[in-house]
Amino acid sequence: MTEMSKIDSRALLADVTEFIWAEGAMLDAKDYDAWLDLWTGDGLYILPIGEGEDYANQLNLCYDNAKMRRDRIGRFQRGFSISSAPPADTVRTLSRFRIEAAGGDLIEVSCAEHLIEDKFGRQRTWAGNAFYTLKVADDGFKLHRKIVRLLNSDGMLNSFSYLF
Repeated sequence: MTEMSKIDSRALLADVTEFIWAEGAMLDAKDYDAWLDLWTGDGLYILPIGEGEDYANQLNLCYDNAKMRRDRIGRFQRGFSISSAPPADTVRTLSRFRIEAAGGDLIEVSCAEHLIEDKFGRQRTWAGNAFYTLKVADDGFKLHRKIVRLLNSDGMLNSFSYLF
């Protein structure tokens, strides 16, 4: 992380935490149009399978650029996918925030995510580590990259009707 005073780093941590909590609340509320507006034009949403980090050349649950994010949201909203009809309800907890790096207009943040899915009268729990690259914008932050590494991502996973 670049040199910052403790006060500056605490303020930055509070700001990015508030942003990521707001993003999580949008996803739980299925406010997908607002969520799409959070992204930079060239941002990537990635859910990798396994341990690799060459995301462009490995198998992923999601590797979504702007068009793929819009298409995925469209399927959720129109119910064109069996996994999204009916959509699951979710409640997520995001914790253990750390600023990994900050320089120029980019901030790298990591946190833990626990998500409870409720669908068809049953609940499932998912846990993972989330890694964000946020871009400083005039009105706050934009998502430039979001990677969620689900625990057991290379094990048995069912279809998802929501985003992590």
